[in-house]
Amino acid sequence: MSELIFRKDNIGLGKRKQAVARVFLVPGEGNLIVNKVSGTKYLQYNDTYLNTVWAPLQVLNLEKQFNIIALVNGGGLTGQTQSIQLGVARQLCKMDSQNRAILKPFGFLTRDSRIKERKKYGLRKARKAPQYSKR
Repeated sequence: MSELIFRKDNIGLGKRKQAVARVFLVPGEGNLIVNKVSGTKYLQYNDTYLNTVWAPLQVLNLEKQFNIIALVNGGGLTGQTQSIQLGVARQLCKMDSQNRAILKPFGFLTRDSRIKERKKYGLRKARKAPQYSKR
């Protein structure tokens, strides 16, 4: 992988919960590489996760024209998968501005802003209170 591929303007950044994905789309035959590991192995051969990652490319009928290279950290597999999807969609929009009108109705360009609520003092979790005893 040459240095030309990993320039700052070639990155599609995706975030979801605590997961952050830096996504690179490289002309190729439709391979997925996540953190230098085969994408199917990294996503535990889960079809739902794999379909989520490939969904923006499938809508545009480009799944066999690009390889996805993703560097992901933080969060769990679901959050990482959804952050990769957002990064792929953003990268496709950078490549061709006409893709934006196609991807937007599917919700691929919307960043899911829901994050974990902070724990409050006097409580066990964000909202879970200790058991109440009347006597």
